[in-house]
Amino acid sequence: MKIQGLLIATAVLFAGCSPTETTETAPSQAAAEATASDIPRGPNGKPDLNGIWQVLMNANDNLEAAPPKAAYHLVAGDFVPVPGPEVVALGAVGAVPASFGVVEGGTIPYKPEAIARRDENRENWLTSDPEIKCYMPGIPRATYVPHPFQIFQSESAFFIAYSFAGAVRNVFLEDPGEAPLDSWMGQSWGYWEGDTWVVEASGFDDRTWFDRAGNYHTYQLKVTERYDLVSENVIEYTATMEDPTIFERPWSIKMPLYRRLEEGFELPQFKCVEFVEELMYGKYRKGRESELGF
Repeated sequence: MKIQGLLIATAVLFAGCSPTETTETAPSQAAAEATASDIPRGPNGKPDLNGIWQVLMNANDNLEAAPPKAAYHLVAGDFVPVPGPEVVALGAVGAVPASFGVVEGGTIPYKPEAIARRDENRENWLTSDPEIKCYMPGIPRATYVPHPFQIFQSESAFFIAYSFAGAVRNVFLEDPGEAPLDSWMGQSWGYWEGDTWVVEASGFDDRTWFDRAGNYHTYQLKVTERYDLVSENVIEYTATMEDPTIFERPWSIKMPLYRRLEEGFELPQFKCVEFVEELMYGKYRKGRESELGF
C-alpha cells in the first residue's frame, strides 16, 4: 500500500510539472493583452500619441556608430586632426560624444559615387550643415535633434510642433497626391496599420541633412515613419529612407521616443533665426568695421 501510494503521488507530481501548451502560452498571451490594454487610447480605440516627446540619444551627431572626436570641425594637426581655430576655444563643450548608431544593419547603403559628397559635407560641416544656420531640419532629423516636439492628435487631425526653429508639420489624413513643390519639411500623410501610426513623407528640399556627420539625400527622398506606442510613455519610432539616386536600397533607423513627464512642462520655443543673424548677416551690420579694427 505504501508503494502504491508513492507511485500515485509521483504520477501527480509529474502531471503537475509537465509543460503543456496551455501553461507555456497563457502567460505570454496575458502579457501581450496587458501591454495592449495599458497604453492610452483615443475615442476611436487607436493609441493616443498626444504629448511632448524627445529622443534621449545623440543620433543627431551621427546616425551610424562612431567614436568620439575632438570637434565637429577638424583641421590637420602634426599627428592627428585637431579642432579648427574657429571652434578650438570651445574645448570639451565642442567635442563630439560617441554615437551608438541607430541604422539597422549598421551602415547607410550609399552608392560608391555618393560617398564622396558625404565626406565633403563632413569636412565642411562648419559652413554647410543647415542646422547651424537654423534652417528647418527636415524629416526624419526633426525627430531626433536635441529638442522636444509635441504631437496633437484627434480623429480629424494630426499635427506636430517642433521646438527647433519653430518647425511645424501638418499630417494629412488622406493622400493628397504629389507635393506641389519641394520644402524643408516636405509633405506628409498618415494612416493606421492596426495600432501603428504610419506617415509617408516626400517633396523635400535637398539641402536638409540627416545628421551633423554630413549624411544627406536628394530631392527624390521618400521617408516612411512608423510610430508604435509600446507603453504609456514610450514610442518606438522607425523611419525608412528611399532615395534611388544615391542609395543602393532602402534603409531604416529605429529609436525610442520618451514622453516628457515634468509637471507643467510645455513645449519650449527655440526660434533660432535671431540667434544666427550675426553669423548670416553680420558682415553687413553698420559699425562692424570699427569693432574689427579696420
